[in-house]
Amino acid sequence: QVQLAESGGGLVQAGGSLRLSCAAPGFIFSTYSIGWFRQTPGKAREFVAEIMRSGGSTYYADFVKGRFTISRDNAKNTVLLQMNSLKREDTAVYYCAAMNAVVGIWSGASSRARYWGQGTQVTVSS
Repeated sequence: QVQLAESGGGLVQAGGSLRLSCAAPGFIFSTYSIGWFRQTPGKAREFVAEIMRSGGSTYYADFVKGRFTISRDNAKNTVLLQMNSLKREDTAVYYCAAMNAVVGIWSGASSRARYWGQGTQVTVSS
């Protein structure tokens, strides 16, 4: 069973920073782009950011643009999500996912996810 493993979540004050990490088997990084999603209780999982296999293209949800940065280190089979200027509304469980290739126009829909990690909790306090 393919497993992606998130780490780096925790409790942080509003305005602070956290860096999430997503580790996965090597074949995942050579085959898939990697996305980050988040979910709060009672709500659907929502797209946060994605980085393509080459690392040359990235996509962000509007609500994180300018605050979050996604990057990948293929040599280490790791994708990072640097989260700055955190807000209370960023509180959620964050998941990384191996994403199937884009067909047509890019979409951050969770239906593109082929494999998921177990999630890591991020809590932002006021």
